[in-house]
Amino acid sequence: MELGDAQKLRLTTLELVAYWEGAVNASVLVKHFGISRQQASTDIKRYRELAPHNLQYDEAAKAFLPLSAFTPYFISAQAEQYLAWLGQPDLAHNTARLPIHNLALSVRPIAPQLMRAVAQAIRHNQRLEVDYVSLTNPSRQGRVIAPHALIQTGLRWHLRAWCEHKKQFRDFVLSRFRGDATLSGPATHTAAQDTVWNTQVTLTFEPDPRLNAAQREVIEVDYQMQNGQLNIQTRACLAQYLLQEMRINPKVLDGIPEAQQLVLVNLSDIKQWLF
Repeated sequence: MELGDAQKLRLTTLELVAYWEGAVNASVLVKHFGISRQQASTDIKRYRELAPHNLQYDEAAKAFLPLSAFTPYFISAQAEQYLAWLGQPDLAHNTARLPIHNLALSVRPIAPQLMRAVAQAIRHNQRLEVDYVSLTNPSRQGRVIAPHALIQTGLRWHLRAWCEHKKQFRDFVLSRFRGDATLSGPATHTAAQDTVWNTQVTLTFEPDPRLNAAQREVIEVDYQMQNGQLNIQTRACLAQYLLQEMRINPKVLDGIPEAQQLVLVNLSDIKQWLF
């Protein structure tokens, strides 16, 4: 019998907890999804049919424990997946599992009416009339744009769009749009014409050469470097944002190598894409 999306999500959670925490029972599914104990038991039975060599019930623990031959069926077995699951603050399971603390970061407000208009413009290839402010021009300026993609860069969201005023594709900070946004007919420029968006570049990083050998090894392991280098591929227009997220200013070398940690070694290859 084919799994529905809801049951697949429950079985994935079941496997996630069993694999990373070493035990799972029906209570996990009941608390996490608000389902009946009977449904949770049915889910566990279904999981054991799909992966018969993964779990075995332990009377003393009153839980299903992973067997030595456990092979992930739904999950990736990468720690990041488990940490992301734990880090969801709105889930009831967090209070009963590992202690997690999320930094309270300031949210940059995005007007709902703007977001709805942006979504429609992207989905239906429409132009958008809207006011925009920036640090160089804090007064409202009317813009006609043709958006084609949303970009999340750390603490804020950007909109990639053709700007009729500048006659080029640009990035706009979503929280800096003002007033109402109005759809204004079919877009004349699309993502296919955005050369910088469609160009892939590779940024190559190495441990700061001022660090000693032992310190460089720490950094290499942290970033899972190969042959002492970390290569990250991204769209050309996102190279600057990637550097900002890595806390690397290619124009300035931090005076403390332990703070710098990484250096960009192929600046000449990507310099044309930076701003």
